[in-house]
Amino acid sequence: MPRSRAAILALLTMVALSPATTAQADEGPEQIVNGTFDTGTAPWWSTGNLTLTVDAGRLCADIPGGTANPWDVIIGQNDLPLVAGDTYAYRFSASASPAKVGKALIQLPVDPWTQYLSANPELSVSGNAYSYTFTAPVSLPNAQVAFQLGGSAEPWRFCLDDVSLKGGAEPETYEPDTGPRVRVNMVGYLPQGPKKATVVTTATTALGWELKNAANQTVARGRTTPRGVDASSGQNVHTLDFGTYRRPGRGYTLTADGETSRPFDIAADIYDQLPADALKFYYTQRSGIEILDRLRPGYARPAGHAGVAPNQGDANVPCQPGVCDYSLNVKGGWYDAGDHGKYVVNGGISVYQLMAAYERDRSAFKDGQLNIPESGNGTPDILDEARWEQEFLLSMQVPEGKPYAGMAHHKIHDQNWTGLPLLPHLDPQLRELHPTSTAATLNLAATAAQAARLFARYDPAFAVRNLKAARRAWAAARANPARYADPNDGTGGGAYNDNDVSDEFYWAAAELYITTGGKEFKDFLLASPHHTGDVWRDRGFDWGNTAQLGRLDLATVPNALPDRARVRRSVVEGAEKYLAVQRAHPYGLPYNPPDFDWGSNNLVLNNMVVLATAYDLTGHEKYRAAVREGMDYLFGRNALNQSYVTGYGEVASHNQHSRWYAHQLDPALPNPPRGTLAGGPNSGIQDPLAQRLLKGCKPQFCYIDDIESWATNELTINWNSPLAWVSAFLADKGR
Repeated sequence: MPRSRAAILALLTMVALSPATTAQADEGPEQIVNGTFDTGTAPWWSTGNLTLTVDAGRLCADIPGGTANPWDVIIGQNDLPLVAGDTYAYRFSASASPAKVGKALIQLPVDPWTQYLSANPELSVSGNAYSYTFTAPVSLPNAQVAFQLGGSAEPWRFCLDDVSLKGGAEPETYEPDTGPRVRVNMVGYLPQGPKKATVVTTATTALGWELKNAANQTVARGRTTPRGVDASSGQNVHTLDFGTYRRPGRGYTLTADGETSRPFDIAADIYDQLPADALKFYYTQRSGIEILDRLRPGYARPAGHAGVAPNQGDANVPCQPGVCDYSLNVKGGWYDAGDHGKYVVNGGISVYQLMAAYERDRSAFKDGQLNIPESGNGTPDILDEARWEQEFLLSMQVPEGKPYAGMAHHKIHDQNWTGLPLLPHLDPQLRELHPTSTAATLNLAATAAQAARLFARYDPAFAVRNLKAARRAWAAARANPARYADPNDGTGGGAYNDNDVSDEFYWAAAELYITTGGKEFKDFLLASPHHTGDVWRDRGFDWGNTAQLGRLDLATVPNALPDRARVRRSVVEGAEKYLAVQRAHPYGLPYNPPDFDWGSNNLVLNNMVVLATAYDLTGHEKYRAAVREGMDYLFGRNALNQSYVTGYGEVASHNQHSRWYAHQLDPALPNPPRGTLAGGPNSGIQDPLAQRLLKGCKPQFCYIDDIESWATNELTINWNSPLAWVSAFLADKGR
């Protein structure tokens, strides 16, 4: 199984203490004043809701219950000097009654509270010793040590002793447990599809391999193909190709170079459940509705942001000061990611991909398929789920008679950031509408036009409402073509800024043209540089690059565009580009920039959407085979030898960054549901945990399955949407 938080802490403790005698001899002077509390509690301080005492030589305090965020209760010490480039050993002993997960920080003592060390020690009743190392990125005369202890519904007792901070420590080395050197798709392979694996080895010439069944009988043999050093991992690798073996079975393994892979299946049904699991994720992301245990056992929670104290609710949300003079009812929709924000530009591509999956193959999606409250209403569940978000997007449109009428507010979220964990219904923050943006308005125009044609059969009135909103949004965007989101508007939620909206204009025009056939939209499309330009980015399409969505729909959804044959050919040309990337990549990835992006896994999938669409357009097997092989990476054929989808594969991500799927921080809360995609390797490693553990990482190694690594391990609605689309393609046995 993936490393638990305790295992990671144990590893960090070993790293800090293994050269105990030598390292401690080289350490600098003690930075902490009165870390053993022999002289009382000074100069330690606390928030006003605590009384610090010394009990049996330890600093102790009774932590109040009923607080929302970790920083609502703090014990700390100020004015600790740090020297840039020096590595520090930080040690302490602590206990909790009852057991809790705390937060230990060394940070800037003022806004923006930059964290140089962030750890979540699991505090037991009997007490434990903890040890960490970190390298200071800046020199600072007044760093702060802080223990954040809030966020618990019930009161508890915390005790602390032997706190030490010394420079001159050995730099920390983090080595992920990558298991056997033979990397496979741990979920399995389709009998008629490609079957490739990767072995990490120092060998430069071909090696023998054996495929064994569950009875450990050798059923196939072959020789590897050396691929040299893979730039994305820094590993010397070989490819194992056992595609000619097609007998279904469970528990196969591959052996090469003295290593045996984790088990996998060969079966026609390996992807049959994945589309539903990927889509079921959205119900537990819903805002404004109670999540029922009978529908999602273990994931029940009260309605979030429904206006029940301490929640301020989303039914009457004002704008940020100076933005507007009205409030809107924006209740509902999906929480965007691991926080409580809701964003039109991210919601747009997400709901689009759900509706696009349905539009690609309507027969694959049934009423009752997802076990949601709307199941049984005569509408396919995937459209019911999409409607939950689309209703929210509609609610973000500025009313008639107001400035920027017809435009959409860019986002709505808390006035300030909240901590982990925090269930949505316990969030006490003021909710605010942020300014309108052209990008958000065009996302609304595109998805509303798409919804208008898809819901016409099931709810004509809703379809008409969407088309009216789409036309209003289009007109408002044309009148305000350069109203951009503020890149500095990132307090309490992500900025999602984008200063090039020509691609959103193209996407919206495409959806409106497909739905209406209107000349205005056709003329706009034909005049757009995106219509004939190469839109197939190496890094894939995403919320900020949406011309590809228009191109894909113009190619696949019936319309009367005069050069539609050329558009269809261009999609195949894009697929050829990604196919060439995949064939050249030692791990079979259709994505290979020199540095991996935030949410790289979703970009991998979006490139696979292009490959799958090329298969739909041409019927050429090479494109379908490329999608099947591309999925191997997400399920374990990667440098870390792990699956990035919760519940799929022997070793899979399960500590994604979330305020309510936060089992790692609170054992009473669940891990993310089965079918949740982790963001994946991100060379930017923007969060403190990733910066501490992954510095200098090769792209595929820039990932850690830890709830604190929001840069590499967040979950989002727009990462599960291509997973749902691609898995539905893989499960499709009719084409």
